[in-house]
Amino acid sequence: MIDRKSSVAVVGAGAIGGVTAAFMAKEGYDVEVVCKYQDLADRIRSEGLRVFGARGDFTVSMPAVARVADLSDKKDVVFLATKATDMLAAARDLLPLLRDSSVIVSMQNGICEDALARVMGRNRVIGCVVGWGGTMHRPGELEMTSTGEFVIGNIDNEPDDRLLSVKEMLEAVLPVEISRNIMGSLYSKLIINSCITSLGAVCGLYLGEMLAVRKIRNIFVEIMREALAVAGAMGITVEVYAGKIDYYRLLSGSGFFGYLRRHGLIRMVGFKYRRLKSSMLQSLERGKPTEIDYLNGYISENGANYGVPTPVNDRIISIVKDIEAGKKSISPDNFDDPFFSPFA
Repeated sequence: MIDRKSSVAVVGAGAIGGVTAAFMAKEGYDVEVVCKYQDLADRIRSEGLRVFGARGDFTVSMPAVARVADLSDKKDVVFLATKATDMLAAARDLLPLLRDSSVIVSMQNGICEDALARVMGRNRVIGCVVGWGGTMHRPGELEMTSTGEFVIGNIDNEPDDRLLSVKEMLEAVLPVEISRNIMGSLYSKLIINSCITSLGAVCGLYLGEMLAVRKIRNIFVEIMREALAVAGAMGITVEVYAGKIDYYRLLSGSGFFGYLRRHGLIRMVGFKYRRLKSSMLQSLERGKPTEIDYLNGYISENGANYGVPTPVNDRIISIVKDIEAGKKSISPDNFDDPFFSPFA
């Protein structure tokens, strides 16, 4: 049984994991955080994590360790907030520290739940969409840059009494919605990330600059089209993103007015968030691996499995992989590839 006395771990002390752990600790939950670096763990225990921004400014201390293996005891609930690229290694390390009744809440970008379930068991995994923003200014100094909500759900869309307890825990941070279609909610966020985050990594532009270019907007739309075709083959109904973007409606209509509506909305998004810098781009600039396999890669892999062509997503993955390998540079010139000529 999961309740307020349950033993909780948050694995990952970056913007999302650190903010989540700090608010839970502030509310009195028994939280232990895994933060990868020993000096940061020492600091969190002695001086605390500082959180500031959209929900105030506070500092809270809590138990902290550098490695999953160093956690103090078995955990009832684990909020897994690593990068997707580190997720499976963390999951394997967690296995000896779980009870049969333990649950894992996946907080990564992209759709990681299926891969995580293969390691942990499907009965343990709860899907989670993080609908708010955070930034780590330096280790232990975290800003909540925007509010929003969490969406959680059983990955097989089955009744799950544990969701109410997880909801209560996460509501220490922000409001929580329980979804009957969590894969549709996760897929909705995956689509927007596969457009914004991945295209930003390819060209290196801020969002406003990127979406001012018609060719890139056309590529943006085609990523969405392929993603929806794959979702249909998989039997996933994609939810409205953030209560605002209905992909089915956005892509409906093939004439001039449909084109105008799509490009108008995309340009509005670009203007509103014009200074947004792709998180995948930031990973590349730091020499870190990207999460492309769990974004566009999820679309392409399932497209192949279900016989749905995904040529644009395939090409975006190829370019990002070439950038990771040092074979290409981050540049708008990547869209001069002859493959993208039809989108001009």
